[in-house]
Amino acid sequence: MIRVAWRQLRGQTIVALVVIAVVLVAVAITGPHLFNLYDTEIAGCKALGDCAGVKSAFAHNDRLLHTWLGILVLVIPGIVGIFWGAPLVTRELESGTYRLMWTQSITRTRWITTKLIVVGLASAMFAGLLSLLVTWWSSRIDAAAMNAYGSFDLRDVVPIAYAIFAFALGVTSGVVIRKMLPAMASTLVVFVGVRLAFNHVVRPRLVPVNVVNLPLNQNTAGFGSANGGPFSLFPNTPTLHNAWITSLQIVNRDHQTLSSQVVTNSCHRLVSQSGGGGQPTGLGGLKPSAATNTLLQECFSRVGANYHVRVAYQPSSHYWTMQWYETAIYFGAALALALVCLWWIRHRLS
Repeated sequence: MIRVAWRQLRGQTIVALVVIAVVLVAVAITGPHLFNLYDTEIAGCKALGDCAGVKSAFAHNDRLLHTWLGILVLVIPGIVGIFWGAPLVTRELESGTYRLMWTQSITRTRWITTKLIVVGLASAMFAGLLSLLVTWWSSRIDAAAMNAYGSFDLRDVVPIAYAIFAFALGVTSGVVIRKMLPAMASTLVVFVGVRLAFNHVVRPRLVPVNVVNLPLNQNTAGFGSANGGPFSLFPNTPTLHNAWITSLQIVNRDHQTLSSQVVTNSCHRLVSQSGGGGQPTGLGGLKPSAATNTLLQECFSRVGANYHVRVAYQPSSHYWTMQWYETAIYFGAALALALVCLWWIRHRLS
């Protein structure tokens, strides 16, 4: 049965090996130069005591390859679910060949379990090798960019979990729907929906955030009017290297957000001289001058007496904790889907 499962996977295996080979050649050719360039440039800027500009420039090295490698890691789990998972059982259900297998002393449980294990492991190996190569090649660019969470979905272990989940989802769709194209389409829609919901709803709550309160001043906030609306103060994004800022607000001691009415009452002189709207600029449309600066300082001083900038963020120390938590959740979901497949094959499929 294992040999049969491998034979059914031959086409997908060849494609996967070609993709891995192409990526391996690309990173093997460009990687050593990238590492050497990083070591040389960063060592030089450390000696001068100014690395911000150098790191920013280095992070844009090999942008085309960097972009395409990121796209590849992003889409491979979905491709695994659509083209490896969905057809795995659906093809046999549509043709009726599964009945022949069951008459050859192969039980339903063994039939579906072998397929899930063999092809599931192949999916994990494919995604794992790809993630390993891309993570290694991108490590110096990521270090220069100092934004670990910006590529969280594309590095380390979570791409493996996405592939396993997508594969299990595809098989489940095929078992339940029993039609190839509808199963493939539903796999894509559900997988994308789950990923988006998890990224925006679940991941920010996986680990308790760190919170820092910053005083309200011209360095931490700007004055302006968004889209022609009432004037208000807008928090500036602070520089927190390798951190993920999940929330940025101007609040008071009771965690109530700053309203435009409070700004109007506290900064009436500044508001009255700021005719016209526009995007937050820090000057609210006023021309820079000593008088304007005085009005801004007066505004921030009055509002800052009761309000501050609240920054909620995930520090770099939480990165691996979140990687393993997210991996465990997707693996758990894949296992649950595999059990659904097993139950459906044993009790619902005739």
